Amino acid sequence: MSGDGGPARPGSAGPVTTGGEQRARGRRASLRERVREILGMVRDGERGPLLVIAGLLVIWIVFQSLDDKFLSPRNLSNLSVDIVGTGLVAVGIVFVLLIREIDLSVGSVSGLAGAAFAVLNVNHGVPEWLAVIVAVAAGTAVGAFHGFFFAWLGVPAFVVTLAGLLIWNGLTLYLLGASGTINIDEEGLVASLTSRHFGDDLAAYAVAALGTAGYFLAARRRRSRYRAAGMPYRPAGEVGLRTGLLAVIAFAAAHTLNRFQGLPLALLIFLVVLVVSDYVLRRTRHGRRVYALGGGVEAARRAGIGVERVRVAMFMVSGTLAAVGGLFVASGLTSASPTTARAAGSGMLLINAIAAAVIGGTSLFGGRGSPWSVLLGVVVIQSIASGMGLLGVQDAVQFMITGGVLLAAVAADALSRRAEAGRGRP
Repeated sequence: MSGDGGPARPGSAGPVTTGGEQRARGRRASLRERVREILGMVRDGERGPLLVIAGLLVIWIVFQSLDDKFLSPRNLSNLSVDIVGTGLVAVGIVFVLLIREIDLSVGSVSGLAGAAFAVLNVNHGVPEWLAVIVAVAAGTAVGAFHGFFFAWLGVPAFVVTLAGLLIWNGLTLYLLGASGTINIDEEGLVASLTSRHFGDDLAAYAVAALGTAGYFLAARRRRSRYRAAGMPYRPAGEVGLRTGLLAVIAFAAAHTLNRFQGLPLALLIFLVVLVVSDYVLRRTRHGRRVYALGGGVEAARRAGIGVERVRVAMFMVSGTLAAVGGLFVASGLTSASPTTARAAGSGMLLINAIAAAVIGGTSLFGGRGSPWSVLLGVVVIQSIASGMGLLGVQDAVQFMITGGVLLAAVAADALSRRAEAGRGRP
């Protein structure tokens, strides 16, 4: 008789397993393990962005079915320009959210920058380049002012920036004064930020190729570093798959833009800001301090991090990018007016900037997120606005939809944090 582990003899009840069947079972088991590994990866870190992408596709399909102009090259090109002003403000919000704080003044600061530029250039004849520098420097100074009250005097950031929302909005209205709307030069430097396009097809394709190659090289370098350090790393096949998907998206976007007027200057500047911001946060000592502070103030302080200096720096970044975003808003409108100043200070610009950061995946609880998350979030927000505009839907409905999307994103973030805490993760 054969034992339990012995081979089955002819005529016995045990099944006969060939070598080919054993290899097939091994391959199936390996495939199941790989699927479980991928699903685990998605649950741990990438489910949020994937859900946002899925939601964005649904939004595009719905609006395209209601109006076939939605996915036209013209509308998508306009969309790529419209996201920049709000997107730049949202990138500044990300820096503040990473340290578990909030900046409610960004809308007012953006309005102040636009008004300051218009008053200096149009009313006082200051050269455009100098007026731009003064406007951006004003945003930096405002951020330092908020950071000082918060970091050194201990006033809660919510209170400081809420007061700033009122102060800078009032100062903007004061600067515009009785003159009301100030029209800027439609052929000037600031106006060209949103009106200029690179008509040569090569420009858009070159940016797509450069971005894809940059991602591939960075991913390979990170994989090699993690492998050498004995840390979990992505398989080479997964890196190649991700690079291929990015290439498809990037070159499809370039082709679409080239079918209208080419690569917009505004979009190029926005992408450069995203790359630089991501590099600062992920590849520099200062960026590591930001994430450490978001993980816990006392732990960061005990690690020797200058908490006050980091906090002030983050509010300065937020103020600076809010001012730059304000110049892009003024560029798109080719004017600065009391109406737009009030709207920027307390209306949709502030709400959309915060929503873009949170919807994209930046946590309101600090320590998690990246500038690239803004790109997804702001495209979702602006797609809703663009689709509503094409359909002639009233603003009230857009407010409700944007608020609902923001609430869903915050709820998902809270549930994710609770699930991680349940698994013993900080």
